[in-house]
Amino acid sequence: MIKTRILVIGSNGMLGQRLAQYYASRRDKFELLCASIEKESAIKSVPYKTVDITDKNSVKKIILDFFPDFVINAAAYTNVDKAETEREEAWKLNVTGVENLAFYSWTIDAHLIHISTDYIFDGKNGPYIETDRPCPISYYGRTKLAAENSIRANGVRYTILRTNVLYGPAKGGKPDFVKWVINSLKENKVINIVTDQFNNPTFTDDLVNAIAKTIEFRKEGIYNIGGKEILSRYEFTQRIADYFKLDKKLIRPILTKDLNQPAPRPLKSGLIILKASTELGYQPHSIEETFAIIKSDLDL
Repeated sequence: MIKTRILVIGSNGMLGQRLAQYYASRRDKFELLCASIEKESAIKSVPYKTVDITDKNSVKKIILDFFPDFVINAAAYTNVDKAETEREEAWKLNVTGVENLAFYSWTIDAHLIHISTDYIFDGKNGPYIETDRPCPISYYGRTKLAAENSIRANGVRYTILRTNVLYGPAKGGKPDFVKWVINSLKENKVINIVTDQFNNPTFTDDLVNAIAKTIEFRKEGIYNIGGKEILSRYEFTQRIADYFKLDKKLIRPILTKDLNQPAPRPLKSGLIILKASTELGYQPHSIEETFAIIKSDLDL
């Protein structure tokens, strides 16, 4: 049996780790290669190489040596506020790096699966469908939209999966929103949570499943991937505290403008997932189901 070759770029990140685990457990059908900028893999016992996607030669070598059928790009510069000042670094990783991946994927006719974001929208008229007109209001959002446009203009076979508020049980690295809330409340810290930002938070394993469906059905184009419920960040935090039996009195409601963050945020956002549900058979977990998985995986 000929195995499908999967190259996971950014395999040490939260999504990348779950992708590595998913495809490593399916070695009867897939040949996996993981890659990140770090020297060592966060997931042991998987084939791993170091890659710098901003370096054309580094990308050329890993793609031409492995010759993947699918390249999954889970690498990105994701610090929304720092991107306002670290513009060159954000552009190199989010745009130049993606251009390199798209070009060398195209040269061998590999299918590029790229992760994008709801931050390409201004957050005035969400939730959004795939064909809504982008209008980013932060530099991070501009880089992510530029990456999408670069992929679409390249000629490579591609699938762009837009997501929002990604959270899940990956170990190590910077804590996601859910883990940050849990850790803060366990330490009896008061946390300021905005009441005017709306999203449908995306569980990492649901996004992994969407990627798997994309590969299984060889679907191309743009798909929104998110959770079942659109709710405010404050409501989401309340749900976290309820499930993990933490003190909700420590959660202080606040407006986004009161945080004085360097980068503006889309407020009324969220992604409508009807297209993914119809064409990919995408069915996300409920919020409480995702918390149960996180609790089990992280021994909380």
